[in-house]
Amino acid sequence: MAEQDIEKIGYGFTLFEGMQKDNLGYIYRGLFTQNITDSIISLAENNLESSGESSKVKKRVFSIMVECLQNVTRHQTPQNTICEGPYQAGIFVIQNHNEAYQITSGNVVENSTITQLQEMLNTINSLEKDDLKAYYKQILEDGSISEKGGAGLGLIEMARKSGNKLFYDFKTLDEELSYFYLHTAISKNSESAFNEIDLNNIKNLHEIINRENIILIYNGSLNQEGLIHLLSTIESQPIGAVDVKKKLFNIMVEMLQNIVKHGEKKDDELGGNPGIFFISESNNSYKLSSGNYIKKSIVKELSEKIDYVNGIEGENLDMFYTQRLLNFDIDSSKEAGLGIIDLRMKSGNKLLYSFSEVNDTISFFSLQIII
Repeated sequence: MAEQDIEKIGYGFTLFEGMQKDNLGYIYRGLFTQNITDSIISLAENNLESSGESSKVKKRVFSIMVECLQNVTRHQTPQNTICEGPYQAGIFVIQNHNEAYQITSGNVVENSTITQLQEMLNTINSLEKDDLKAYYKQILEDGSISEKGGAGLGLIEMARKSGNKLFYDFKTLDEELSYFYLHTAISKNSESAFNEIDLNNIKNLHEIINRENIILIYNGSLNQEGLIHLLSTIESQPIGAVDVKKKLFNIMVEMLQNIVKHGEKKDDELGGNPGIFFISESNNSYKLSSGNYIKKSIVKELSEKIDYVNGIEGENLDMFYTQRLLNFDIDSSKEAGLGIIDLRMKSGNKLLYSFSEVNDTISFFSLQIII
């Protein structure tokens, strides 16, 4: 594998480590539509059901997710087109960390509104539960609803339902605009409270996501229902022709199944095979990337298999697939490398890959396919 190709996908391991650090499960960046927000909520619902979370916690998480997603959608006005570059897109992050579900959203705001927004947030954070309820009624009675329908009502509801303070930060983009990060936590234990949150890890990940123009990232184990919700998020994207979407779906499924079937665990106590999947857009093409742990002992063999498959073209590739499929002396599709061949055939492009050493027995395998 050429050095420049390794550099192209080496950030996959950086993203994975950053998400593992704070147990980040899902990041979406881009256009927020009703279909997309529904898919995000459905995916979170599936994950919460799988974790056996209480109905009380699930209800609070969903309510706050809706408020956050509506807040981002509400600020997707045409005026944000004057914000050129990657920070024009909104972002939504959910993580299960420190005995709480933590939700972060981000969107562009005008610098002229920052002082008022800070005052609103500081006021909300200074109030107790009963005072928040009274403050909510006061704003309703004042009739000071803004053109975007907010007037802080959504922020007050987030504070009330989470039982925690609203943490925030601003990143200056230019003289007129800044990027607004909003974070809250829903404690699994009602007695737990969060007095301080460090947003630096999410902001650093956001920089990588913007630089690589990543649409979405999923980190963790994934079941069939969760896969469907991820696919529906992609389906809602303005990707273009039907045949392109179909190809994306097929390759996406194959890559995710590869993590489930062939991934390894770094630690015995983990419930499933940890991995990462993300999609980025660049130069009229889509890059599908995955990453997972593998045994260090098979790195050389896997590298040779991919290099060999990358060197075969056209009919020869079809013939090689059939030969491997019908070779009954091979015990499994894992040994035959059928998944690798299938990805090469479906994409029509060579597979980019790299390996990052984790410890004496485990390496991290990054794979990227361009459509």
